[in-house]
Amino acid sequence: MRYVEGYDRKQQLLLPESIEEYITTDNPVRFIEAYIDGLDMAKLGFRYAVTEDTGRKPYDPADLLKLYLYGYLNKTRSSRQLEKATYRNLELIWLLRKLHPDHKTIADFRKDNTQALKKMCREFTLLCHHFKLFGGELIAIDGSKFSAVNHNNRSFTKKKLLKLLQEIDAKIAAYLNGLDQQDQIETKIPGVTAASLQEKITQLQAHKAEVEKLQAQLEASGETQISLTDPDSRLMQTAAFGTDVCYNVQIVTDAKHKLIVTHEVTNDHNDRNQLSHMATQAKEILGVDEIEATADTGYFKKNRNQTMPRSEHHLLHSDTRELFQ
Repeated sequence: MRYVEGYDRKQQLLLPESIEEYITTDNPVRFIEAYIDGLDMAKLGFRYAVTEDTGRKPYDPADLLKLYLYGYLNKTRSSRQLEKATYRNLELIWLLRKLHPDHKTIADFRKDNTQALKKMCREFTLLCHHFKLFGGELIAIDGSKFSAVNHNNRSFTKKKLLKLLQEIDAKIAAYLNGLDQQDQIETKIPGVTAASLQEKITQLQAHKAEVEKLQAQLEASGETQISLTDPDSRLMQTAAFGTDVCYNVQIVTDAKHKLIVTHEVTNDHNDRNQLSHMATQAKEILGVDEIEATADTGYFKKNRNQTMPRSEHHLLHSDTRELFQ
């Protein structure tokens, strides 16, 4: 039978292919390289943008930024998955010129350059504005809930801490009652000793001390919640998972090409206090005196006896997703 055959893996090629031939001339990775190569990495504050003549050589932050942006655009966020992709993905092999940073280097780059990445996003917005990619007439504002690493069990409210203390006190009282019973009856309960009961009481008292410490921290902070893994995250109501520990990311999109004008990460559990702030921020970035903004009813606030005008009610119920698809 006749088939199209590949190369014999053991055959040596006299003239191996160049990396340049791995991707086409219109591949998006060429834009990633052109954009990042035009950035002033030192001015943006990227770590190792300026290096010493001595010591071990670091990776160029521009190369790591290219990898980071490629992963973002292709929905690959895991540092371990990005490390594997540098060996398997021809676009990344071209973009990084066969560099293979390990997952810890990739994760540290994101961790160590938080402020620089924010500045880079702002530079990109200004570039889009320079090329007149923003209309500056109509924007849509919406919030998205991003799950934090923080588990629900490691996030506490005043009510939750009070309930925990009550449960601990009830358990301690039950074990103390068990000790009294052990003293009063002659026949010992199998598997239950005074020593084991006392050990459980000691553990509960230590747990109670930790909960009381969290209670004091929450009271001193003036916040309504405290999260142990991600301190800035908060319990929020989400459509997909019910109650979850999240961040509320506010996003402003311009109508002309559906590009993001600005964004901001908040820990407000709803959107009601964000409309004016985000609209003003977008107006300043776009450099316009007036702008029309649309949002859903999650941003609406009114007094108890206030009624909403019919026209405003219609505007707030308009689906911004249909406008900006």
